[in-house]
Amino acid sequence: MRVFKFGGASVKDAEAVRNVADIIQNYGQGKLIVVISAMGKTTNKMEEIVAACTKNKSKVPAIAKELKDFHLDIMGKLFSADHPIFKEINSIFNGLEEYCTTCTVQNHAMVYDQVVSLGEVISTKIVEAFVKESGLRSQWFDARKIIRTSDHFKDGKVDWDKTKELYRLNMELELKRDVDVAITQGFIGHTENGDTTTLGREGSDFTAGILAFVSDSENVTIWKDVPGMLNADPKWFDNTIKLDKISFREAIELSYFGASVIHPKTIKPLQNKNIPLFIKSFVNPDAEGTLIQESIEYDHIIPSFIFKMDQMLISISPKDFSFIDEICLTSIFDILSKRQIKINLMQNSAISFSICVDRQKVDIKELIEALKEDYLVRYNDNLELVTIRHYDDATIDRVTVNKEVILVQKTRHTARLIMKDLG
Repeated sequence: MRVFKFGGASVKDAEAVRNVADIIQNYGQGKLIVVISAMGKTTNKMEEIVAACTKNKSKVPAIAKELKDFHLDIMGKLFSADHPIFKEINSIFNGLEEYCTTCTVQNHAMVYDQVVSLGEVISTKIVEAFVKESGLRSQWFDARKIIRTSDHFKDGKVDWDKTKELYRLNMELELKRDVDVAITQGFIGHTENGDTTTLGREGSDFTAGILAFVSDSENVTIWKDVPGMLNADPKWFDNTIKLDKISFREAIELSYFGASVIHPKTIKPLQNKNIPLFIKSFVNPDAEGTLIQESIEYDHIIPSFIFKMDQMLISISPKDFSFIDEICLTSIFDILSKRQIKINLMQNSAISFSICVDRQKVDIKELIEALKEDYLVRYNDNLELVTIRHYDDATIDRVTVNKEVILVQKTRHTARLIMKDLG
């Protein structure tokens, strides 16, 4: 048993769907679980529908039509006009419009999950229909009947034991019979009551990890539009190098610090059962890609750089000049937690606690208002946070040219710098 995962870019148009079918046919020998994301930028468009659904229902039909036309165009290039897939997809869009125009649910996160999840349902219906026409013994499976989660909408917590049971009762049973390729959705699951949940934005990688764990998969391959895991984002860094082999530990460190190739939650279930993870290119599937596995032997060979732009450094100090102690930190973290503010870096001195955050995700005026009774708050924005794994002086010098360095943190393996552009 193996698991393949294809993201939205790999199924963005008809030619891309054909390429996915070719990869499954040529590289998916044996029993295979295929996890697929929504097509192209469908999730963004579904989020527009959610906004209209909760604020201005009259806009829903126009947005839904635009999204339906996008999918119908792809289907028109893949199937004959009388193929039953057209009726099936039309039915899903009709249900979407009916739900949004009649919905009275006040829980925005719940509405989000019921609507946005349909992007994955639609894409997998289309891909599975095409794969079946290509001659493979495939079957569509509904992740909303397999991945059991809590009712934390937009961030469902996996019930591993129940998910394993449901996998065995549904997907495993069919794979032991006459199904070779099980095609299902990334990103989505369901509650005990049957409501749809999502696993967090970009959670399809995590779905691949979940299904690999419950199926005791031989390995997992995530197919991307890059040659593997690079040591930096080409958008911010020249002369990037592919990491041929790294450990689970290194991968989870890189993803935690902001490397975007793998969803941070993906690694844990794979490491727990020592299931190797390949990152490969759907553009050049013959290339070796990156292998993520147990051994740490290769981690130090190439330094890795993670850039987070548009950062804000917020410094919080007690008004009465008292120490930043456990009581202060507890009150500050409580305020941050209630506002779901994710900290990218933190540092404290005797009388100051500083955090680095994504500027666009923080309402700084509202945060100052919440803290002002007990604390003074200062901040700097338009900053960048650079993390270097396996650094030396030369790598630090390379990223600090024409930069004002505001804060530095170093451990044996990691250097983190908050900087401002002097240009």
